[in-house]
Amino acid sequence: MAIALVTGSAGLIGSESVRFFCDKGFTVVGVDNNMRERFFGEGASTLWNRDRLLEKYGEKYIHHNSDIRDREAISEIFKTYSGEIELIIHTAAQPSHDWAARDPFTDFTVNANGTLNLLENTRQHCPDAVFIFCSTNKVYGDNPNLLPLVELESRWEIEEGHRFYDGIDETMSIDRCKHSLFGASKVAADVLVQEYGRYFEMKTACFRGGCLTGPSHSGAELHGFLSYLMKCTVTGKPYNIYGYKGKQVRDNIHSYDLVNAFYHFYQNPRVAEIYNIGGGRESNCSMLEAIQQCEEIADKKLNWEYREANRIGDHIWWIGSLKAFQSHYPGWTLTYNVRGILEEIYTQNVDRW
Repeated sequence: MAIALVTGSAGLIGSESVRFFCDKGFTVVGVDNNMRERFFGEGASTLWNRDRLLEKYGEKYIHHNSDIRDREAISEIFKTYSGEIELIIHTAAQPSHDWAARDPFTDFTVNANGTLNLLENTRQHCPDAVFIFCSTNKVYGDNPNLLPLVELESRWEIEEGHRFYDGIDETMSIDRCKHSLFGASKVAADVLVQEYGRYFEMKTACFRGGCLTGPSHSGAELHGFLSYLMKCTVTGKPYNIYGYKGKQVRDNIHSYDLVNAFYHFYQNPRVAEIYNIGGGRESNCSMLEAIQQCEEIADKKLNWEYREANRIGDHIWWIGSLKAFQSHYPGWTLTYNVRGILEEIYTQNVDRW
């Protein structure tokens, strides 16, 4: 029995991974204790998504309500399935800049210690398994803000002809910059994943995502850009824009496209790889551009306010380069752009909201 172990299995990328690999014939072991509700409140609970997975996949999906920081519980899970585990997809995290500053100990222990716990159990019980870590572009801190940016009518943009015009690649430094405490805890996890790969010759990869999104996102104000933006547009809940005139740019990747990238890596894994992964030049938008599209799709006006202070360590402009991953896996391509993502978020959630 081929087993894929997925942490954060009721979250956005975790649940997409469950669906994807169950449909590929795997038995999926999920680990998720709904800490997203603790982080962001009842509206961010992922229990609805967990229950949907259990109902749809039955015996093909085995759920464990465990904390990735719990060494005994995680060790027991790995001992139970041991050599049958062929793939670990680690998506569980505390994902917010602002929340990390409120409780740095929880943020660091979830993001760094939890990752170490999973890596060491992989090494002890299934060292030949592929280990995929859902990292973040926040490992680069605010270094992207030092790029030569140009202010346009609805967005910031980088100068044409700049070496990063097609997207920031993995050569950008992660040092000597402000990360936010969340960024720092993810840097620690990212480097651990690389080190276990190099030191123990394990098949590990860090996928440094931009904005990861899709209809299964339990979006909240502190995390879940497009999902929460559409939710506010539909429900009339006020939305706050923080700094940069609302012209800050993000690339956006649908959860399916990201998990499909995981699958390509799994089929032909490498050791200690890092990849910037996101929507690239094909799927990106500014805050103002996203608001316009949400209003068009929902046929409603968003109730939003502008706050001058930006979030600490936030990027003014982020479009990641996909060249490194596509050079290794040329069969992988994006299937969604921002408009398609927003339309799917709307159609699959409007009744629930």
